Amino acid sequence: MARLFSGTREASDQGIAREPEPDTALDSDTRRPALPLGPDPEPLVIAPTKSRPIAAESNPPVAIDVGKIAPLESGRALTVADFSPPQVSAGERLIRLAYGLGLPPSALNPFRKRARPRLTATVASMLPGDPASGTALRAGHFLLHGVKLPIADTEFSGPRLSPPFERVVHGFSWLGDLASCATRPQCAPVAERIFAAWLAANPRPGAGPAWAVGNAGHRLLSWLIHAPLLLSSQDRKLRARVLTTFDETARWLDRHVGRAEDTLAEVAGWTAITAAGLLLDDGRARKLYGEGGLVRALGNLVCDDGGVLSRSPLGQIEVIELLIELRACYAAVRSTPPPQLDAILEMLVPPLLTLLHGDGGLGSWQGAGAVSPERIAALIKASGVRTRPLRDARHWGYQRVAAGKSVLQFDAAPPPVARHARDGCASTLAFEFSHGKERLIVNCGGAAFAGGQIPLRLAQGLRATAAHSTLAIDDFNSTAVLINGKLGPGVSEVEVDRRILTGEGAGATRIEASHNGYVSRYGLTHRRILIMRDDGSELRGEDLLVPTGRRGKRGMIGVALRFHLGPHIELAQGRDGLGVTLALPDGSLWQFRSGRDPVTLEESIWSDGMGRPLATRQLVISAKIPRSGESFSWLLKKMR
Repeated sequence: MARLFSGTREASDQGIAREPEPDTALDSDTRRPALPLGPDPEPLVIAPTKSRPIAAESNPPVAIDVGKIAPLESGRALTVADFSPPQVSAGERLIRLAYGLGLPPSALNPFRKRARPRLTATVASMLPGDPASGTALRAGHFLLHGVKLPIADTEFSGPRLSPPFERVVHGFSWLGDLASCATRPQCAPVAERIFAAWLAANPRPGAGPAWAVGNAGHRLLSWLIHAPLLLSSQDRKLRARVLTTFDETARWLDRHVGRAEDTLAEVAGWTAITAAGLLLDDGRARKLYGEGGLVRALGNLVCDDGGVLSRSPLGQIEVIELLIELRACYAAVRSTPPPQLDAILEMLVPPLLTLLHGDGGLGSWQGAGAVSPERIAALIKASGVRTRPLRDARHWGYQRVAAGKSVLQFDAAPPPVARHARDGCASTLAFEFSHGKERLIVNCGGAAFAGGQIPLRLAQGLRATAAHSTLAIDDFNSTAVLINGKLGPGVSEVEVDRRILTGEGAGATRIEASHNGYVSRYGLTHRRILIMRDDGSELRGEDLLVPTGRRGKRGMIGVALRFHLGPHIELAQGRDGLGVTLALPDGSLWQFRSGRDPVTLEESIWSDGMGRPLATRQLVISAKIPRSGESFSWLLKKMR
């Protein structure tokens, strides 16, 4: 891992970017003037979000001269009303309170005869499954991230599955894949056999991953939505057993949803409770109870610009999917969902679009891989939300610049706090860059997919700072990465400022950010300045290590700037060692130039949207520098 994800000399007194020494290719383009970095602006300080943050003020942009700057408009913030429990009558509030205290529906309506559990409606899911995974199920295998797990050899009890397979097997998300690959008569026997095997291994609630609140919530929601696959048998006893299991799981969630392993799992549990209240007979009290709990849980999960506090795009996708499926449950019983759920869904989509590249696929952030454009497009279509990406999602922590055919994504916030992070990464001040459908600079990604084709032992390395396109000192992480999947001490504060630079023939967006992850160990603050030309043909950057505090400044340290490359890029290194030419699959030609230290080529990996690790390369600028600090400048420029 040290070599896979393996920088300077004297500090810059002025603190401004140095122009890379041009070679012949750079000299040939004299039509584009150099972009000024501009004066040091007043930064916005961002600390880790421990509760739902307060919205920042929105300032309209102003067009001014070169070197002068204008703040950008931020996204609309969620309001307190968006997280208030749905408005109900006094009687319904009493019912919700009584049910929350443990009174069963029979106690709330003592004159009604207790009936056997039954479903009141059939749900039409809006989310398409994966036909390939469904076909594999019919052939006798679970298929996930390219790995086959024979159903006959699957341990349905005990912690013997990798985390991704645990979520699929115990969360029953495979029901949607099965339903998408063939007709119901062809799929129902497969679903019934797997359900029977799972139930035999888990006859009653207990410990282990099967009864984690998140898995139980996803499982119950999948059962309710794809109930026809489980209730197609002519055996009345089997159908009665299935419905009884639905009811028992819903009652277990009623009692245990507050003990969820994290806030995202709690949202899954409350979503399933609300769906059960809608679809199981005599569920009015449960529905009222579930709606109130769900809105409160979403308030603890979603920040003001609509991003989840785990900062994970996979978590963002999961919440959107849960709300889409719940909305389908409301439609099945011809009921209107609370307006808070629609408002939150509308706010969840724009931050997700912030992390989409020109090909429509997802960036590799906080353990995610490059989720396919097809899946993202299907999700957005099912949500019914028509909107644009947020450029400046400060509360979620990501910056986006779209210029011409180029897209820049920048992590400008601390990592998520431990109680929100599942596969948290030490990625502060990393960036990704794409042009058209080609990705030039990426992060390795894929930590959340470990356990499939990506080995579990590699997961911790994929979460490290060196697995991201940013700077690392002495191969230490800017935030400690722990073995249990959580994050330790490190970056606690990030300063970020975004400006528009305007002038004759050279307009650009300038983002400056800094973090304190290396202050306690080295007494150095990492500051990164990125400038993206308005036509998308040039990305200019400078990384500075600035002395901070009273730490000793004697001795030398090793610094490495890493730029992980997208797949299928051909490389040619310049004769002076300071430049590398990048030939993209679409025929375009780019050049990367270092301002002072040589660029070396090293091996790397990149996880695609299916969780498959692909071999690729990385550009590394490394050097020994004094502890008094240093600066590095670099340039990525389109040549053809």
